[in-house]
Amino acid sequence: MNMINQLLWVIFPYICLAVFVVGHFFRYKTDQFNWTAKSSEFIEKKQLMIGSLLFHIGVIPVIFGHISGLGIPKSWMAALGVNDHLYHIGAVYIGGFFGFVTLAGMIVLTARRFTKSTVRKLSSTSDVIVNILLLFIVFMGMYATLVTNAVQPDFDYRTSISLWFRHLFILQPDATLMSNVPLSFKIHVLAGFLILAFWPFTRLVHVWSVPLNYVGRSYILYRKNHSGS
Repeated sequence: MNMINQLLWVIFPYICLAVFVVGHFFRYKTDQFNWTAKSSEFIEKKQLMIGSLLFHIGVIPVIFGHISGLGIPKSWMAALGVNDHLYHIGAVYIGGFFGFVTLAGMIVLTARRFTKSTVRKLSSTSDVIVNILLLFIVFMGMYATLVTNAVQPDFDYRTSISLWFRHLFILQPDATLMSNVPLSFKIHVLAGFLILAFWPFTRLVHVWSVPLNYVGRSYILYRKNHSGS
């Protein structure tokens, strides 16, 4: 059992993080031409717009919620006046709302990929994996937040998962912190690290290519003609 815990909560996360970092460097150096979201908007626009809008509206607050929940110690929250009850309300109700929005978006996007024949034909294996894995991650996150927390109200992931997570990043991993974590949370965490390993080899790389320069760019760009004509 100790070996399994070390494999799941120490070795596997570090492998996924290493692949995430090295994979992005390799992809950028060798495959910049395909560093794209590969939009299929020209095939079907309505469902893509609805699903993508819901997903992005939901996932951004969810990501920030994960960052604060995993990265900020419980004692720091208490020092800021955020007690357990207030934090629980924010995590379950506010987090649950945006989680539902994210889940709805993923359901629409996944259904679109599998029910629209033209979209399905243009989908690569990595596209299908990303869709299914993201849908699974969001579903398990919602299940853990709403169902597991209701069944096991005494469980506080900030005293287990959050500590384990921070220990990973200071290179002092402690697999025992995950021993008593409910199964739904464990599955959610493992699936999250798994998608990090897939990330560099899928369309998810477009996340790092937000065209911020467009904000200050002129509407019309004039270029010099060096041909002499």
